[in-house]
Amino acid sequence: MSQQSTKPVSDSSIEGQVYKVFPNDLNAHGTAFGGMIMAKCDRLSLVVAERHSGYVCVTASVDSIHFMAPAKENDTLVFKVSINRAWSSSMEIGVRVEAENSYTGDSKHILSAYFTFVALDENNKPAKVPALTIESALQERRFQQAAVRREARLQTIEKLKNYEAIER
Repeated sequence: MSQQSTKPVSDSSIEGQVYKVFPNDLNAHGTAFGGMIMAKCDRLSLVVAERHSGYVCVTASVDSIHFMAPAKENDTLVFKVSINRAWSSSMEIGVRVEAENSYTGDSKHILSAYFTFVALDENNKPAKVPALTIESALQERRFQQAAVRREARLQTIEKLKNYEAIER
């Protein structure tokens, strides 16, 4: 259970978690299977959310997953994961994945994504999470952009409710 009212982004961030791509990770095109990369992003995002909140967390939504380029056999995936914003009980976690060629040192940005997690208390009810202490201009930008994405998610939910009413 978290006792702090505010925590810096750096307390929970993951910088440079690596995963080597082997033949069993490839799809029919001979590139890294996107679902495998997404699962690793979700797990690492969970770690960041639980480090920040001090609670068990669950994935509430995933949006804006963008695959920019493929990863290939023998590439090393490098994951960078950090909390962008914390609200009452939810948190947006940002993920950036790069594929690095271990032999040449070449690196390319292959994926960006945003995961929303909710912290749960011992009764499986939403738990209050610490606010963020922003430590850099980059973190401030991510903090502000997270609010825009959250507003878009909430507006989409409201708009979709109209369609649910029609179906009943």
